[in-house]
Amino acid sequence: MKQERAVQTRHTLIRAAARVFEERGYAQASLREISAVAGMSVGALHFHFASKAHLFEEVEAAGRASLHWAARQAERPGMDALQKLTAISNALAVQIRTDVVSRAGFHLNSQSEPGSPGRLQDEWRACVGHLLKEAAHQDLLDADLDVTDLADAYFAATLGMELLSRKAHRPLSCHALAGLWQLTLPSRKSTPRHTPTPETARLPSRR
Repeated sequence: MKQERAVQTRHTLIRAAARVFEERGYAQASLREISAVAGMSVGALHFHFASKAHLFEEVEAAGRASLHWAARQAERPGMDALQKLTAISNALAVQIRTDVVSRAGFHLNSQSEPGSPGRLQDEWRACVGHLLKEAAHQDLLDADLDVTDLADAYFAATLGMELLSRKAHRPLSCHALAGLWQLTLPSRKSTPRHTPTPETARLPSRR
């Protein structure tokens, strides 16, 4: 029972830290504010986390894990490569839109240097490139399309849309991603089946 309470307390503190990091930025966030959002004392926070840097690491790791989970849940047997890419894109958009830890973790993770182990942007670039190459092998793309250029365009467009939606405080929607598909893949031979991510495909606790 004590162990369960300790785990729940850590989750509460991580979620509170994610909220404060998102709203105030890491540099301006304080442990006192995080503990207040969590409804705990600063002493209770220090019992679980030694410093703000420790909380940074935990929020980043939790956000990364939740996004990996969402991507895995999006795939279904029988999907072709373009359907997988559409489904994963939608799932990540939903996860970032609905879960504060995923949002904050993604933004904190993005501050790491390119090529750093576990950097989500690098993983997303590799995922897009892999699935578009697979789509070409499945004869889903016109032969005159340069898969590398297409992957770079889709990668840049998705990150740009996420950044703009964050700056405008407007969630990135699956509808916007569907429009992106029409722009970035005008010559695809088959239209990916829309596979909406169910509202249940999230972490149990949310903001």
